[in-house]
Amino acid sequence: MGFSFIPKSFCMFRKLYSRQNFLNDIMAGIIVGIVALPLAIAFAIASGVKPEQGIYTAVVAGFLISLFSGSRVQIGGPTGAFIIVVFGIVQEFGYQGLMVATIMAGVLLVLMGLTKLGAAIRFIPYPMTVGFTSGIALIIFTTQIKDFFGLNIPDGSADFIDGSIAYVHNFSTMDFNTMAMGGATLVIMTLWPRVTRKIPGSVIAIIATTLVVALFDLPVDTIGSRFGNIPTMLPKPSFPHVTIEMIRELSAPAFTIAILAAIESLLSAVVADGITGERHNSNMELVAQGIANIIVPIFGGIPATGAIARTATNIKSGGTTPVAGIVHAITLLLIMICFGKLATRIPMATLAAILMVVAYHMSEWRYFLKLFKSPKNDIFILLITFFLTVFVDLTVAIEAGVVLSAILFMDRMAKATIIRKSTVHMNPDNHSLKDRMVPEGVEVFEIHGPFFFGAANRFKDTLQIVGKKPRVLIIRCRHILFIDATALHALEELVEKTHKDGTTLLLSGVHAQPLITLETSGLYYKIGEDNLHGNIDAALNRARLLLGLPEVPLPSPFIATVEREKTI
Repeated sequence: MGFSFIPKSFCMFRKLYSRQNFLNDIMAGIIVGIVALPLAIAFAIASGVKPEQGIYTAVVAGFLISLFSGSRVQIGGPTGAFIIVVFGIVQEFGYQGLMVATIMAGVLLVLMGLTKLGAAIRFIPYPMTVGFTSGIALIIFTTQIKDFFGLNIPDGSADFIDGSIAYVHNFSTMDFNTMAMGGATLVIMTLWPRVTRKIPGSVIAIIATTLVVALFDLPVDTIGSRFGNIPTMLPKPSFPHVTIEMIRELSAPAFTIAILAAIESLLSAVVADGITGERHNSNMELVAQGIANIIVPIFGGIPATGAIARTATNIKSGGTTPVAGIVHAITLLLIMICFGKLATRIPMATLAAILMVVAYHMSEWRYFLKLFKSPKNDIFILLITFFLTVFVDLTVAIEAGVVLSAILFMDRMAKATIIRKSTVHMNPDNHSLKDRMVPEGVEVFEIHGPFFFGAANRFKDTLQIVGKKPRVLIIRCRHILFIDATALHALEELVEKTHKDGTTLLLSGVHAQPLITLETSGLYYKIGEDNLHGNIDAALNRARLLLGLPEVPLPSPFIATVEREKTI
């Protein structure tokens, strides 16, 4: 593995780490820990698990991600991206199923990192990411309406349609005290940044609304009234009971968790790089996320990943090394130990309002609307992933988005590959047929672009335009840098057809990868070494020789090219 898998925390002291750096990291870690507390609780409740499980996740995963991260400033913990998939798993398989799915996702993340797939995540199309992120945000927002208004509706599924119908039918059950706490939270979070950004508005809103509820003894739903007391220590490690059937049923949700964790953590690391000017190690980052998600369920947690907002808060608060992230986890642990009982007094409407604000920022609605100016294929991917996320399932949305994106990309690449008959009137460059004599009985075709399975059928169709069977068929390959098995098969069919027709097939300008592929497959020898040439002039002279015509002297640069090709 070499030096590719060394966490940033292991090499942070190679640079000068002063006492001031340490103090800055301590202060940043404390601030981020305070910021993370209400989010951890809110994300856990919205995910269908107990509030303390969000804190367990922020403590354990936050510590492990900072310790093993490929980024110096990454802050890990539960995030809104997981709410839908976690809620669905818990509803269907219980927490034991969630433990298994999270551990499976962790293993997948570690394997993705060790196989250096960190860079491959960037190839997930932006419209697809915006589509499912906006869909998740909409569902988070709508699922908080019940607690924000204090509606008298039994807890049900996160299904968008069923939930919306239930809200309409039961809106008359709205509680004004509850709505007042939720509204106050929104007002505080909106106006507080004008006072200061050092202390987040969510923390001020929680303190203010909790005090109001306690002082005036308002009859509103709180964490304590719904979930009881919050433990003041981490639970003992426990391992899930795993069966082959569970692994089979949870493989798709585990894949979704892994993809979401990979995308969000690497996106967070990229954002952090943009602010700090540092460079993260994407593969080590995936390994860190994997380790955290393998360990955190053992301590009663839920899936975790790098959190963009908390990472940005860490940087703006002065955090420069993984020490800040470790301190953030310790801060959360101390808050849970010392003030865990007080957290039970937090109104549910306050947490709902906080999640609504999170959903608003997560929705990226400006980018969503901006994408409607993009090509139709991108708009299609955006809408498909968005509507599948909202109306069907996040796992289905991601799977469909990946497949459709790949298909549309291949369609674009196939259309970008030009296969046409060359004439003396085309391609006005130094290697075109202009000023070159093409003997009668010789046809020249040229392929521009990758020659892969998407272009193979177009290759066959284009060759059908040949009327009278030529005595020599030249395929110019100077613009082919890649050839795959399907295209190779199409070429092999062409070789067999030309043999039957009595036509000699010549290839000119073959690059290294196609040449190696031809040789490995044995097609090189079927075509014949004498029929592969470094340039069009050599191929035309070979055609003249086959037709019994005198050769044309080659310019010296082309002779050199031929010799190089033969050497290769």
